[in-house]
Parts: sequence; structure tokens; C-alpha cells
Amino acid sequence: MSTLFTPITLRTLTIRNRIWMAPMCQYSAADSGVDIGAPTDWHLQHLGSRAVGGAGMVMTEATAVSPEGRISPADLGIWNQRQQDAHARITAFVAEHGAVPAIQLAHAGRKAATSEPWRGDIPLGREDGGWTTVGPSALPYTDSFPAPHELTVDEIGAVVDDFAAAASRALAAGYQVVEIHGAHGYLINNFLSPHSNRRTDRYGGSFENRTRLAIEIVDAVRRVWPEDLPVFFRISATEWVEENADDSRDGWTGDDTVRLAKELVVHGVDLLDVSSGGNVPGVQMTTGPGYQVPYAARVKRETDLPVGAVGLITRPRQAEDIVAGGEADAVFLGRELLRDPYWPLNAARELGAEITWPNQYLRAAPA
Repeated sequence: MSTLFTPITLRTLTIRNRIWMAPMCQYSAADSGVDIGAPTDWHLQHLGSRAVGGAGMVMTEATAVSPEGRISPADLGIWNQRQQDAHARITAFVAEHGAVPAIQLAHAGRKAATSEPWRGDIPLGREDGGWTTVGPSALPYTDSFPAPHELTVDEIGAVVDDFAAAASRALAAGYQVVEIHGAHGYLINNFLSPHSNRRTDRYGGSFENRTRLAIEIVDAVRRVWPEDLPVFFRISATEWVEENADDSRDGWTGDDTVRLAKELVVHGVDLLDVSSGGNVPGVQMTTGPGYQVPYAARVKRETDLPVGAVGLITRPRQAEDIVAGGEADAVFLGRELLRDPYWPLNAARELGAEITWPNQYLRAAPA
């Protein structure tokens, strides 16, 4: 029997297999008028087709908890009722086709207010639809980015409230898993890393202080999220910066990730989604098939927290070996599911596993 195609239960939620769609920004939300930030027909087909294709869980892209938390003006949001109603249309379709609808809640921090990738991925001025970005410290991501506004303690509290409110809306919209985005150089990651966090108050300096925002957000989300449904956390396990004992600003490390994971499980997180990079520009990343899997495997080995692995996982046998070998509890597929929305159906055939095909597609199912 294929381990990849066995169900997994987190709290009381059972997910039909271990092939999960990673959150991938589409930059296709309504970007003007009363529907700003709302998902469109593009999102319905994009997410719905992966549910039809057999994924166990389908995760919506980074969804902003406030207008200033968007990466671009075309990003999804879930800070108002119109957005919530538009998300509900998608979750209903995803669930109807057997997948678990999940959402990643995010705040882009100092990397917000940029154009879409196909328009250069560059910072936008106010005249082009941009806004003032925020961060733990007034340090720009690169020289071409504006310095963010350094959040006050009261403003940090408002961010925590925004995450909780967004989680409540996500639940009302029909999502069954909520993931807190703490990776890739966005706001929570900005606070975690000594590279971007130079604060001297209770949100900066020590490990406990730099992780305070992450823990406060987890606690706030857990208070409004049902006890029987899981909460995930996405982490950049390393910033790909050479460690230097003489410089405390080197960045976030694998040791830090393990230490935080042990805290997160105490605060009610049910799975760590392990990625890497994104907060320190210009670093050289050593990539290759499954290049981030060892970071997930270490967390699984050294903590009690289930993990999801992501990063150049493309082949069915590769994914099967990751899960069957105990390196991760599930795999998140990103670009491979963009190339092939029906990857799980085809993988089941290759691995000799059973999978339910949609009735409308049965004529194409293996005999």
C-alpha cells in the first residue's frame, strides 16, 4: 500500500491523502472597487481543479489579513465580508470534490506594495497604487525598497488582532485548516530574524522576544479557531546565511527552527510547513530535488510536531519515499501542480494506489 495515499488525521480532521497543494500567489484578485482583495473566477478554477485532480488538501495562496498586508494590489484578502463571501464559493467547491479547503493567512511586512511578478515585482509608489510598508525595524528589504515604518507596540497588537479576525472570517467562509505564514521575508519572518529585527523592546533582541509576535498570533488564532480543527505554521527553516559567531545578526537557523517548533506545539500548532529563504536578499541557495526536505525531517526527528515538506518535489516515487521514510507527514506540491493539476490521479496509477476519480472523468480512469 502507498503511504502517500493513506489518510492522515489532525485533531478530528481527516485528510484523504498526503499530497497537498502549496499556497501559491496568483496576483489575480480584484484590485479596485468594492471587491478589492476578493477571489475571482480564476481562483475558483485554479483551486477547484486541484481538488478535482485528487489533492488531499488545497491551500489558498497567502491571503492578507489587512489591506497593508498584501504583497501586491492584486493579492487576496480576507478582512471584510465581501471577501469572505467570495471565499465561501471556493471552499464549497473544493470540499464538494473531497479535498480539505485550507487558507494561508499572511502579512507581507516590508515586502508589501509591489507589482505583480510579470510587471517587474518592484516597489510601487502611492501614485501607482502602493502604500506605506511596515516592519519590526525601519530596515528596507533591499536598497530598491523603501524603509518600512517601524511598528509601535500598539500597532503590533493591532496586527495580532487582524490575524484573529481573519481566522474568524476564514472559518465562516468554510476553511477547515488555517496556516499562519511565518516565512519568506514577510512580517512574522521579519520579526523572527535578527537580520531584519533590530528592536530593543520586548519584540526584539533575544530569541524569546523575536518569537513573541509569532506566538501571540498563534495564541490569538487558536482562541477563535475550533479546538477540533488544525492550525499550521509555515517557517523558513534557514535564511541561507553563513553562521558567524561574532555577528548576532546572521539570521534565522535550523537550530532556531527546531527551538520554535517545540514552542509552537505547546501553543496549539498541529503541523509545521517547512520552507526556507526569502528574508535575506542575495544569498546563494543550494537547490535540487527535495532540497528542503532535510529541514522538515530534522523537525520531525527532534520534536513532536508533524511536518510538511516542500521544494522541488516532482515525482511520485520521490514523494512516496519522503512520506514512507518518515521524513515528513505530507508533501506540499507547488509548481508541479501548476504543471499538472491531476498529478495525484496520475501518481496513484504509478504507485499502484487506489484513488477516487470524479464521476465526470471516469471514462479516463485506468481500467
